[in-house]
Amino acid sequence: MSAYVLGIDFGSTTGKAVILNQEGEVLAASVSQKGAVSDEGVKVALQMAFAEAGIQPTDIQRCVSTGYGRRMLDMADRTITEITCHARGAVAMVPEARLVIDIGGQDSKVIAVDESGLVTQFAMNDKCAAGTGKFLEVLARAVNVELDEMGAAALSATESVKITSMCATFAETEVIALLAEGTDKSVVLDGVHAAVANRIVGLVSRVGQRMPIVMTGGVARNIAAVKHIEMSLKAPLIIPSHPQIAGALGAALFALDDLRQLGPSQRLQVDLIEKEVERLALLGETCAPACAAKAVPIQFKTKKMAPHEV
Repeated sequence: MSAYVLGIDFGSTTGKAVILNQEGEVLAASVSQKGAVSDEGVKVALQMAFAEAGIQPTDIQRCVSTGYGRRMLDMADRTITEITCHARGAVAMVPEARLVIDIGGQDSKVIAVDESGLVTQFAMNDKCAAGTGKFLEVLARAVNVELDEMGAAALSATESVKITSMCATFAETEVIALLAEGTDKSVVLDGVHAAVANRIVGLVSRVGQRMPIVMTGGVARNIAAVKHIEMSLKAPLIIPSHPQIAGALGAALFALDDLRQLGPSQRLQVDLIEKEVERLALLGETCAPACAAKAVPIQFKTKKMAPHEV
């Protein structure tokens, strides 16, 4: 009898689901956007995933959830933070990765991983919209362009302008003023993406840049954001073919570990890191006056485990 596991990423603006078989093969992966922390997005993502995999919810032997709304899902057997799951999923997609940049709807994260794919240090911004998908969404609305079109529009800029405000509210006012002065939309959008890149570079500097770098999350699909981050870091970014599913994939891999009943030492290692991530995430970001993220190292003494055994 075949066994299946499910990973769910209940994000701030999207729901993602990944189904694996017992060999670790991806049978289905889906993404659905239905508004802020809405279970409708997750429901649609699950329906899409089950249809693609050709199985029923009752066929799932183990389910792990992650993301902003991870504790809202009754069907989950276990919840794991997005830091841990995004690292696991990113390394599964790009095994050589040593640094993960994830820009989601409401937060941005930079995660350092070691040769085993374990989280060693991270910095995140989750207390304000600066450098997040929400920042881009607000300013796309101010410029009156579709979110999916703003990256391409920014690349057509023939000059540059600096957006000095990282607060989304103040940046929106600044953008409106630039447009009123006659600044071309493409130039303004180019400045918006440069501002996002500057914020990410700040997070990277606190963790320490290391190579290779993989970028995940919805903003990884924005070509202007990728370009400006690469220019600011002076390094290429590896973009997986499906960057939005990293968290759900990581959750599914943890579910597969549980299904395979990993030994006590391996499960303990993950649990210790998970506890540290949850504890240290509370120390990560303060808003006013400095808006400076603090990198937090993860220290552990137990034997390291492999990132994935698929």
